[in-house]
Amino acid sequence: MSIDDDEVDLLIDAWAQRLPDVDFAPLDVMSRLRRVSHRLNRLRGDAFRSVDLSIWEFDVLAALRRADPPHELNPAELMRATMIGSGAMSNRLENLTTRGLIERRPNPSDGRSTLACLTQEGLARVDAAMIALVSAEAEELRSLSKQERSQLVHLLRRLGAADSSSQEGS
Repeated sequence: MSIDDDEVDLLIDAWAQRLPDVDFAPLDVMSRLRRVSHRLNRLRGDAFRSVDLSIWEFDVLAALRRADPPHELNPAELMRATMIGSGAMSNRLENLTTRGLIERRPNPSDGRSTLACLTQEGLARVDAAMIALVSAEAEELRSLSKQERSQLVHLLRRLGAADSSSQEGS
């Protein structure tokens, strides 16, 4: 154990004593990613709460904001964008409508469907949330140089691509 050891190093050292024939190198990476992921979830939650949004509200509002003006999508498009089911989406749209962050109107190209559209309040809130998030994430990354961030992006992109290609065969 060295002075630079962190909790993951200690965890791996403990397991290596119990299972000396196992290569714990994957745990060295993935445990750190998991810890960073937990920290990112807290950071995001804090950023969104600062503008009175929950994470799920931000997800739906952000999907609408990314859509071309007038920032509207039908529920099926929102379900694809947020990767949630029909029942959950119905509840979310109802809650966002009640809060005045979206409006729902009939879909002119499909009489059986509706469109969800950002209100001015929803637009202002999701933009403020994104600005708060980017600021918090920049602060979180301040200890990395521009080159280190670029390298990390490259490596995470490769890791993410490996995940998506392995899911295609499932």
